[in-house]
Amino acid sequence: MERFIAYDTGLSRFSPLKTILCFDDFDRGANGWVDLTPNFRFENFQALKGPVELTRWGPTMLSTASFSRVGTHGSMEGIYSLKLTTRPVAAPFAERPAAGSMGQALKRLTKHIDARRLQFEMWYTYKPEQDRPGFSEKDIRAFGFLWDLQDEEYRFMPALRYVNSINGKLKQCWYYSRALDVMEEQWEYGQKGWHKVGIDPQWYGRRYLDGHTDGFQEVAGGFQQMCYNESDDKINWLYFRLLFDLKKREYVELQSGKQKFDLRGLQPTLAERYANIGELLNASVWIETDTDRRAFLFVDSTVISIE
Repeated sequence: MERFIAYDTGLSRFSPLKTILCFDDFDRGANGWVDLTPNFRFENFQALKGPVELTRWGPTMLSTASFSRVGTHGSMEGIYSLKLTTRPVAAPFAERPAAGSMGQALKRLTKHIDARRLQFEMWYTYKPEQDRPGFSEKDIRAFGFLWDLQDEEYRFMPALRYVNSINGKLKQCWYYSRALDVMEEQWEYGQKGWHKVGIDPQWYGRRYLDGHTDGFQEVAGGFQQMCYNESDDKINWLYFRLLFDLKKREYVELQSGKQKFDLRGLQPTLAERYANIGELLNASVWIETDTDRRAFLFVDSTVISIE
């Protein structure tokens, strides 16, 4: 009789660089991933007011991915995934995000060595709330991943955004963060604040009906139709990888499933350094709804690696 040897696949489903900073399997807890919240630093702990309402973002939680029909999915390999949610509200695509129309989670890190390349990987899936019949793929507006980095000269945010739907019409295309030549007032929807152009492109910058924004430009050949099961209670896990060159401050490669996109020669926008956040190395994921129903992003596990 053949001997069966049980093992944890763990890192075998990833392709990390030489040094692994974090391997976050959410069966082991939240691993430092938290909601994005504003800075509650004013009298009576009031938040800084701005053109986008950040106090109404949907909550982040550990989830068994349970739905009203199929019951409990569990995670890709285990019980829990990290679940990002929106609230059931959305503004038209070309307007600023409505309060609660996004959910975002991040992990706050700092650099400890002088690395050349940085990589993020995750297994994830996305679905709307199972609250009505029909084929609901178009109700997910977008999701994405973002680095928040600061080195000895600049703060910059390399990011990839998958625009799935524009006002109910499927787009299914990848965009990379690179700000257009706009003024700070245009970047913050007519209000001059303290954010530099290129910072927080996931919600700042005007949006346009072809899918690009003041902060995100289309990846060449970036169309990709994802595997999306037609019932809202059926999920399929997907793979994402973004490789970034820290020395050149340049994108290298996006991998989504089996498809790879060459991003060499493309740069995020470089902004002036911000105070108090030297050597910043924050990772962030987010989800956006396109209609009046909650959208969910489930993240099974992530790996952050450098070399």
